[in-house]
Amino acid sequence: MSSTDLPGDRPFVLLATRAEDGPADEEYALFLRYTGLPPERLRRVRLEREPMPAIDLDAVSGVLVGGSPFNASDPLERKSAVQRRVEAEMAQLVAEVVERDAPFLGACYGVGTLGTHLDAPIDGTYAEPISVVEVSLTDAGRDDPLTAGMPATFSAFVGHKEAISALPPSATLLASSPTCPVQMFRLGRNVYATQFHPELDVDGIVTRIHAYAGYGYFGADELDLTLAAVRRAPVTAPSRLLRTFVERYAR
Repeated sequence: MSSTDLPGDRPFVLLATRAEDGPADEEYALFLRYTGLPPERLRRVRLEREPMPAIDLDAVSGVLVGGSPFNASDPLERKSAVQRRVEAEMAQLVAEVVERDAPFLGACYGVGTLGTHLDAPIDGTYAEPISVVEVSLTDAGRDDPLTAGMPATFSAFVGHKEAISALPPSATLLASSPTCPVQMFRLGRNVYATQFHPELDVDGIVTRIHAYAGYGYFGADELDLTLAAVRRAPVTAPSRLLRTFVERYAR
């Protein structure tokens, strides 16, 4: 289905928080590419620059959340004023999304925002270095309309300092990996989060590796090892989630 074949005309919203223009613009371009949406149907909001505008969930097809340098588990005194504002705005939106079971897909940072809403433990127990990991669908994942038809096990890009260490029973686990038990989950019928990055390709993750070299994701002498780690296996399946999300919820 091409973008011109999608039903309706309501845009999707991409909530972004990357301060660096290079990675931020490439993230938006990747979401455009893998959702298949034209720019007029994927409205980007850069929350690190401006407060979140009012989002009328009845006027949009769905909400997407990109990755973020923010960590929900950081001590409050280490959080900048911008991070605290973004977290408060996201908490208010997520509460409405969950209450209304509105279409939502959060990539990486979505785990932190939804996990915080659930009061789930979020810590560094299952942090993963920037790399490619093998993710496996659960029985529920094989039956879920967003992941149905995906390979039972697939390669995905990861890189995060925190993760949910125990998923509450109100959520449905859809995918897991040996190094991070909660790789994807669902709330209700329409609210999703992935720990892995469905929007990334090799070029995209290489851009981020260089942009965030000093952010503690890997050591100062590990740049070449990290670049090699993301090339160890082809990654093609995760981006299907974005296209399926759009095809399922466009209106």
